[in-house]
Amino acid sequence: MAFIDCHFHSESLGVAASMHVILPQVAKSQIGLASHAFGGKHPTLFLLHGLSDDHTIWMRRTSIERYASQHGIAVIMPAVNRSFYADMASGPKYWEFISEELPVLARSFFPLAEERELNYVAGLSMGGYGAMKLALSHPNRYAAGASLSGAVDIVERANAFPNDFQLIYGDVTTIKNTPNDLFYLANQLVASKQEQPKLYQCCGTEDFLYEDNVRFRDYCLAQGLEITYEEESATHEWGYWDRKIQRVLEWLPLPTRD
Repeated sequence: MAFIDCHFHSESLGVAASMHVILPQVAKSQIGLASHAFGGKHPTLFLLHGLSDDHTIWMRRTSIERYASQHGIAVIMPAVNRSFYADMASGPKYWEFISEELPVLARSFFPLAEERELNYVAGLSMGGYGAMKLALSHPNRYAAGASLSGAVDIVERANAFPNDFQLIYGDVTTIKNTPNDLFYLANQLVASKQEQPKLYQCCGTEDFLYEDNVRFRDYCLAQGLEITYEEESATHEWGYWDRKIQRVLEWLPLPTRD
């Protein structure tokens, strides 16, 4: 695998931006690492960080490079600060950056596949919310979306982070039934009759976000969305996420290697 610490200018943000990138490499002489790659451009997972972290955290807290190598998948890990993957009322346009600018830039820098069936998104906590937001908002771009202990009900979360949410959304009472509300997006996706992405959701039963995750799961099922849901005894911590990102990579609808 190749690992790239990538710094570039973002027109959406108006400042320099950062991402970590993992690219598949077949290397027969590399000891202790199973390496695979598909022919042509790489299937790609956009992997999103949580509220208190940045683009470095998946590399620091998990063995994502080793896991991705086994599956022959590229991984793009961008930094979005404490934005909740939104165009902020008092700050930069992080939703425009993550949904529009970043995929185009990443594909201009690296040999990444553009086809829907070869693009996926996942994340933890705030990043789990961001992953579901991307998958539900752009089902024509992503074949799968996965949330690990996601902050999937931001209407419920609004009081937990009053300073952040005021900067992000302005009036927090206006979040419900908008494109920032995952429940609204799920409803809109079903009504649109578009092809649905595969959805995966997991959360520990001792996690402070557990009830939010159960509520979102039940809503998706009631709307007729197909969602794979898993829970186990766990809290909001990296040992759990290190295990579950391996499960996500196994679950992704990757093509069969020749």
